[in-house]
Amino acid sequence: MPVWLIPIVVLVALVVILLVLNLLARVQGGRFVRPIAQGLMKVPFVGGRLKKASRAALERQNPELASAVSKLERSGATRDPVKAQQALSRLSAAERQAYLEAAGEQGAMPQAMNRAQRRAAEKMKKRR
Repeated sequence: MPVWLIPIVVLVALVVILLVLNLLARVQGGRFVRPIAQGLMKVPFVGGRLKKASRAALERQNPELASAVSKLERSGATRDPVKAQQALSRLSAAERQAYLEAAGEQGAMPQAMNRAQRRAAEKMKKRR
C-alpha cells in the first residue's frame, strides 16, 4: 500500500466511526452510545475533552443547571448524601429548581435524610 494512501484510510475510518456513533445516538435516545461514552470517559485524554464538551453544551442549554452541577461537584455531593443535602441548601432558588427538575426527569432525586427534609421536599413539589 502506498504511503500517501495511509492518511486517507485513517480519515475514512474516522468518518465511518463517527457515522456509526451518530446512528447509535439516534436509536432509542442514545441508549447504545451511553456505555461507549462511559468507557471513553475513563481514557485520560478523551475523558477530559468529553467532560469539557458536555459542560459547555449544558451551559449553553441551561446555565442555571450548569452552575448548580458545578457547585455540587465542587462540594463533593456526588459521593456523600449528607454533603449533597448541604450543597443543595447552598444553591440559589433558580439553581435548585433547575437541578431538581433535571434530577426528577432522570429519576435520580436525592433521598431525604429525615422527616423534616421529606416534608420540605413535598412542599416544594406541591408549590409547582
